[in-house]
Amino acid sequence: MDSPHSDTTGSVLSSPSVSSSGVFSQKRADIHNNETTTRHVKRPSAVTFRDPESCDMVQGESNSNYSETQSMHAAEQSIERNGKKGSCYRCLEGNQFTEKEICIVCNAKYCCKCVLRAMGSMPEGRKCVTCIGKKINESRRASLGKCSRLLKQLLNELEVKQAMSSEKTCKANQLPPQLVLINGEPLNQYKLHVLQTCQNPPKKLKPGRYWYDKVSGFWGKEGDGPCLIITAQLNVGGRIKAKASNGNAKVLVNDREITRKELWMLQFAGVNCEGKPSFWLSADGSYQEEGQKNEKGPIWKKTRIKLFCALLSLPVPPNVANPAGEDVSQRTLEQQVLLKLLLVGYQKSGTSTIYKQAKILYNVPFSEDERQNIKLKIQCNLYGYLAILLEGRERFEEEVLLENRKLQFADGPGSSGGASQIDGKTKYSLSPRLKAFSEWLVQVMVSGNLEVIFPAATREYAPFIQKLWNDAAFQATYNRRHELQMLPRIATYFLERAVEISRTDYEPSDMDILYAEGTQSSNGLSSMEFSFPTRERESFIDGYQHDPLARYQLIRLHPSSLGASCKWVGMFEDINMVLFCVSLTDYDEFWLDSNGVLINKMVASKQLFETIVSHPTLEQKDFLLILNKADLLLEKMEEVPLTRCEWFHDFNPVISHHNNNLTASVAQRAFHYIAVKFKRLFDSLTHSKLYVCMVTGLEPDSVDEAFRYAREILKWDHNENSFINNEFSTTTVTEASTTS
Repeated sequence: MDSPHSDTTGSVLSSPSVSSSGVFSQKRADIHNNETTTRHVKRPSAVTFRDPESCDMVQGESNSNYSETQSMHAAEQSIERNGKKGSCYRCLEGNQFTEKEICIVCNAKYCCKCVLRAMGSMPEGRKCVTCIGKKINESRRASLGKCSRLLKQLLNELEVKQAMSSEKTCKANQLPPQLVLINGEPLNQYKLHVLQTCQNPPKKLKPGRYWYDKVSGFWGKEGDGPCLIITAQLNVGGRIKAKASNGNAKVLVNDREITRKELWMLQFAGVNCEGKPSFWLSADGSYQEEGQKNEKGPIWKKTRIKLFCALLSLPVPPNVANPAGEDVSQRTLEQQVLLKLLLVGYQKSGTSTIYKQAKILYNVPFSEDERQNIKLKIQCNLYGYLAILLEGRERFEEEVLLENRKLQFADGPGSSGGASQIDGKTKYSLSPRLKAFSEWLVQVMVSGNLEVIFPAATREYAPFIQKLWNDAAFQATYNRRHELQMLPRIATYFLERAVEISRTDYEPSDMDILYAEGTQSSNGLSSMEFSFPTRERESFIDGYQHDPLARYQLIRLHPSSLGASCKWVGMFEDINMVLFCVSLTDYDEFWLDSNGVLINKMVASKQLFETIVSHPTLEQKDFLLILNKADLLLEKMEEVPLTRCEWFHDFNPVISHHNNNLTASVAQRAFHYIAVKFKRLFDSLTHSKLYVCMVTGLEPDSVDEAFRYAREILKWDHNENSFINNEFSTTTVTEASTTS
């Protein structure tokens, strides 16, 4: 394997090497020509690809370059000893004053001529190709996402934006949670996510030891005074120690001995600190002496206190005033508590669609980084769909050629049709240029390297997509797309707009985001906070105002992030409800489990459900079973009976003698049957009631009803009779009770 400083001529993939087109060899020639100049050239990144399954160079690359690559491993050790100080790690030219780009993993430095060849298409930001997938050097963390002047000269604005976005969001570059210790306790992935996504997170968080006062929100490095005030009441870290900030004022605030500067601030605020007292200080600045009932303050309302804190370099809350203009002590319990919902389900059960639908539904905007990542994923998926179609085209072409050969053999060698079949042309045959692109794309898909070609692919290959879409052979294949089992149903939505989506200036709409596959967070964990909008006449009205009386956090956890035996479920001890999602159409589908064994997906969902329900962390928690993809159940049952799943072997609905065809009522019976199976299973494990609702994830009304039902269930925990006069609650309970 090449070293981090070796001649990495491009990315991990191989461009199609076809002399008939000339376009790919021309790009390679352009790269070599550009390397002969020493000045900074503002040009798009030219990326030369290797074969995805070998180290062989593609046609047209000189043997001298290959020899240079093989010898660079030995040369890298001598760069620091024999090379000029500050020279490029690849060409060994330049000096300490030459502008260079630095690898965020190995700190290798590359000049303007070598950086694009050494770092390729930058799928994880500024890393050598051989450093992709490795953890970054923590000393470089502060520079993540901050583009250098050199890159701005070499790449266009969109490419810079995509590279920097990938650098900040890719999984390999994320902060390792175990390296962050709060009050002596290391974080896990979920608690790190809670800390980084709270309303006022710590800025520029790095590996290290920190102390955190959960009551007041004060935050600082272990052994130092407070440097920030972050969101209070976060369930992260252990119990704070008295000497966490190395204080010596002999005054305790929330069980921590404060520093001299904090003591001066309290005295300036008029707090009596004589006699080694202990105080409780809340996030809004109100305080009271331990053992006393009279609450005073809040101290943060005084402008002179904020000025005094600025003089002493002490932090103040980022939002001192209450936006609603009300007294914090008068808030209701529902306002103060953040109700947490955990959304989980088996692979492809629809949790991602429901999560994205909730963001759109409750006006939680996607960040710019999220939209860019989703855009790249949509474009990557598009190339995957095209590769499946092109692989199908090869199969259709071989079938026609085989049939032609059979007919030619039957007619004899002297038949009139023999000449037309010698050239091997069929209606599925592509031109040589498109065939080269087709073979390359299929090879990339099979090797599993499809995601690596982005964002470079959107610039390099967009013209081929348009030519491919207009080609008669491709359209003939597209008309038979329903015969390709590997092509997902949703592919048609994107393929119909393939030319538009393949362009560099494409921006995904909310509907595109909703339909996109595989857009979950890099660490498999996503969360958002929302409140329910007010509803008028039980209908959706644009521009409605959010209900300020309740706040909810929806946490979506990918099943791959649960770990063996769902051990990471223990991170969610503070959630209020589990939303378990099951796809109704999974009963005849199969999936390879973690052990490589083929298993029915409905049975796999049942097993995951049993594991999560039985987890001691979720004991006594409410469970809402979401039976998703209800709109597809009838269509599936018309093709495959529900009894195909061994768990549903006793399903035997009564069908009318007047109409032997499946009706919507039969699909409804199937829904109730599946709901009862899960309810009985839940009762056998917990002796509790399982709530059930039927959902179509792509329909906003359906998803909204499910989340409002979850809200009602949480209210019943506080007041079991609160739903009697509520029309929504009554109809939902009736529906749920019919499945018991």
